[in-house]
Amino acid sequence: MLIHADADCIVVDKPAGLLCVPGRGPGKQECLAARVQQRFPDARVVHRLDMATSGLWLMARGAALQRAFGDAFARREVGKRYVAVVAGLLLPMPADAEGWSRIALPLAADWPNRPRQQVDPHAGKPSLTLWRVLGHDAAAGSTRLELAPVTGRTHQLRVHLMALGHPILGDALYAPPEVAARAPRLLLHASALALPHPVSGAPLAFASPPPF
Repeated sequence: MLIHADADCIVVDKPAGLLCVPGRGPGKQECLAARVQQRFPDARVVHRLDMATSGLWLMARGAALQRAFGDAFARREVGKRYVAVVAGLLLPMPADAEGWSRIALPLAADWPNRPRQQVDPHAGKPSLTLWRVLGHDAAAGSTRLELAPVTGRTHQLRVHLMALGHPILGDALYAPPEVAARAPRLLLHASALALPHPVSGAPLAFASPPPF
């Protein structure tokens, strides 16, 4: 679904189960980037979402804007928010003035089990996720969270929440089978994206309510 389009950027709402860019091997060429480029041939990839994750995805118009938006991501000028539903009743932990708790665990590739990632205190890269509770479903035994990744490691939110003992429902890669089976898809959605325009400096902000 197209959320926004102008001369500089395009924002779409990615469905779960669709690759952002072509994958390796047969049957993995269908992707959201190709769909967008059919309508906007100058659209360029700036960042990625996991195939299983839904939500806001930004593309740049042309190579110069691709570099500019990419630099904004690299400088961590982009505010990203996600909504997830995790197993168990997660209680708030020590938090900052805005209610954010922290998960600071270094992450690295689990090479024998790629594409899985893992907490690795020796070879892992510093990784930081902020989280706060949005609500509990006592009957279902689950918690709805808002997540703000400060770093952008592969599968960061999924691995950090698993390490916290509360894997995301529907996560076929990291959750135990009984937790993965509790939802027909990964219950993780990129719900908000905010950044200054890399050329004009004007604020850009986009939102998408989770479909779960």
